[in-house]
Amino acid sequence: MKAITDSEFEAEVLKAKGLVLVDFWAEWCGPCRQLIPILEEISKEMGKVKICKINVDESPDKAADFGIRSIPSVFLFKDGKQLDVKVGMNSKSTLVSWIEANL
Repeated sequence: MKAITDSEFEAEVLKAKGLVLVDFWAEWCGPCRQLIPILEEISKEMGKVKICKINVDESPDKAADFGIRSIPSVFLFKDGKQLDVKVGMNSKSTLVSWIEANL
């Protein structure tokens, strides 16, 4: 899992080939902190998806661009196009099924 900033978003997500999961999160958010180990496990187990996280406090521009109102918000992109979004805490099995459905 890779931490990215506003300035890296285009190269890491929008110009990436294949599936990219982006987690919009913040340090102070309890559910966001609970989600991090789940995403790290998925990152290790599913080589077909690139996982990035972007801190909404440190990189507010992309959060504003995507209308983030609640975190965690997890976006799924494929070949630079937004496919879907899940807001709030989700289980590992829910996220894995969601990713596999979009491979």
